[in-house]
Amino acid sequence: MSDFHGIYPMIFAFYGEDGALDRDAMREQVRWCLEAGSHGVACLGLGTEVSALSEDERISVMEWATQDINGAVPLMVTIAGKDVAEAEKQMRAAEDVGAGWVVIQPPLGAKPDEDALFDFFSEIIGNTRLPAGIQNVPEFLGVGLTPDYVTKLAQKHENFTVMKGEGPVCDIRKYIEGTKGTVRIFNGRGGLELPDNLRAGCPGMVPSVDMVDKEVVIYEAFKAGDMDRAYALYRDLLPLIVFIMQSLNHYLCYGKILGARRIGLDIPFSSRISPITPDEFGLESLNRFCKLASIE
Repeated sequence: MSDFHGIYPMIFAFYGEDGALDRDAMREQVRWCLEAGSHGVACLGLGTEVSALSEDERISVMEWATQDINGAVPLMVTIAGKDVAEAEKQMRAAEDVGAGWVVIQPPLGAKPDEDALFDFFSEIIGNTRLPAGIQNVPEFLGVGLTPDYVTKLAQKHENFTVMKGEGPVCDIRKYIEGTKGTVRIFNGRGGLELPDNLRAGCPGMVPSVDMVDKEVVIYEAFKAGDMDRAYALYRDLLPLIVFIMQSLNHYLCYGKILGARRIGLDIPFSSRISPITPDEFGLESLNRFCKLASIE
């Protein structure tokens, strides 16, 4: 079984004025994550706006991330495709760049029933040598597997060892209990409920880039057994996380703005997915919650 653990920030898709992915900004983002002490780096999830990227852009993102990490930590790559063929093309690219592990999304633009989704995941997992997982996010994607189906998938494939969730810790706990430790289950949601996810048995989290330095410290305090410090640090961060995680669109607006600010990027705000654009009230709220969290 794989031993992936810790904080794996999901990188944003930063664009230049021409609307294309900004190579320099993407490089600086990974540098920021490594300097913050992240235990790995994740790419091509919802935070990377994967559904709005072309196949070539997705491959570029994973290639750039590999170059910029330069072997320092594992790279987790989300695999997204409209069908098995497209997903397996992305999988081959992840294998070629040396990804540490992959997480497969449900088919883009489709909502298969549970049996069909199981078969989709199973076919792709069975055709890779990499440690593989699934992104089980019915809250955002509208489809997902129950704990029983996740357990069956783990029984069928030895390399299915990871799951990426995106829900309340009480729901995530059901998957941890159902799979009896055979699947390492990470949660996301920008770090919401971070200490309780660890307490429930998650080996780590896949938050976003904007607060990764703070979340690494919380994780390390928890692992050291200093629960009082972990919860105190989380308490200070919580209002900011809640503000940013109101919705995926809100996250792709204000979370991305905060991430760019903290990295030190001087680039215009741009999102291919979120219809939300920053306004004066929202930016004032962001600044107020940053102050409460002692974030510049």
